[in-house]
Amino acid sequence: MSVLVGTQTRLLVQGITGREGEFHTRQMLAYGTRVVAGVTPGRGGQDVAGVPVFNTVRQAVEETQANTSIIYVPAPFAADAIVEAVDNGIGLVVCISEGIPILDMLKVVSHVKARGARLIGPNCPGLISPGLAKVGIMSGHIHRPGSVGIVSRSGTLTYEIVSALTTLGIGQSSVVGIGGDPINGTSFIDCLSLFQDDPGTSAIVLVGEIGGTDEEAAAVYARERVTKPIVGFIAGLTAPPGRRMGHAGAIITGGTGSAAGKIAALKVAGIEVATSPVEVADIVKRRNIAA
Repeated sequence: MSVLVGTQTRLLVQGITGREGEFHTRQMLAYGTRVVAGVTPGRGGQDVAGVPVFNTVRQAVEETQANTSIIYVPAPFAADAIVEAVDNGIGLVVCISEGIPILDMLKVVSHVKARGARLIGPNCPGLISPGLAKVGIMSGHIHRPGSVGIVSRSGTLTYEIVSALTTLGIGQSSVVGIGGDPINGTSFIDCLSLFQDDPGTSAIVLVGEIGGTDEEAAAVYARERVTKPIVGFIAGLTAPPGRRMGHAGAIITGGTGSAAGKIAALKVAGIEVATSPVEVADIVKRRNIAA
């Protein structure tokens, strides 16, 4: 089983004729994802790797019944691209673009929810259901079908953990990179709920980092609502307060958002916390929770 993307996914690529859009379209096609359309204003009638290109999302949806969109559009135009997608019936939007202003995202996230759609990102690596569909920039070859669901704020740490799990023969049901910006469309809690309800997921890995309080909120939710075993990892234990580390949201401010505080919250919720990405896989194997 999987969450959010799978064989039912009919993918639309916004910004398909750009360098990143074209490259990753070819990668997603090679993985087996059903990429049914692309959109670049003024490029309608062309094709990329056999995928037809349309001028607007409306035209693409009408012609191909696309139900998912991925956005490789420069930051100044990415917010409008998200709005265009959900306004034309796309139920799941994945935004890879980084550098979108926080004020824009506050408005966009509210609009997406009002439309009854879901946004992954921005500034995220996307998601993958191994063996079924890849929507984003994750390397498909390191993943293996299985039963461990992963939700992460960090793309690089996700790849390390997935590689370590796969090396030990432990596969993944779905891997979701929610992004590291202060305002994003899908939270840890959203993904914990999805994995809890997914019969194909037997265990969950939660990968957080400094900044904000999302991990603490997820810990409370997990203690009250999640029955499946969870293994955690929090990056940034040695990060100095007041300095942004990596992602725009990775900053300790006002006495909140520290790695130590997040780790403590996870432990209170009964979640075993690894000290390194590789140890995450070791814990999963030792506890034999990926059955």
